[in-house]
Amino acid sequence: MTTFQRGQIWLVNFDPSFGHEYQKARPALCIQHEKYITSSQLLTVVPISSQTSKFTELDILLEKDLINRLMKDSLVKIKQISSFDKKRFIKLIGVVNQHTLEQVDKNLQLFLFGQ
Repeated sequence: MTTFQRGQIWLVNFDPSFGHEYQKARPALCIQHEKYITSSQLLTVVPISSQTSKFTELDILLEKDLINRLMKDSLVKIKQISSFDKKRFIKLIGVVNQHTLEQVDKNLQLFLFGQ
């Protein structure tokens, strides 16, 4: 049985996608509170993109390291929140540190509720 946790980075199948949605299998950060992970088959994530030159407001730079196990420095794309069935989750890649989770929380707050 797979155990999902907030702060984990998973390879997720985003297809089928439409319009400006992220496509294909890509890393995504689990942002869902632990309390709600087991209460549903859906899991809420934000995609991670290696296209660091496309930095936009609220994105968070995530430098590759041995803990997150990303292949390149990447961006956590806060404005692209998605919920997927757990069947779309292919494999666990790594985790982010507490400082990154705090940045994610702050930017999610701004995105969802403003200042």
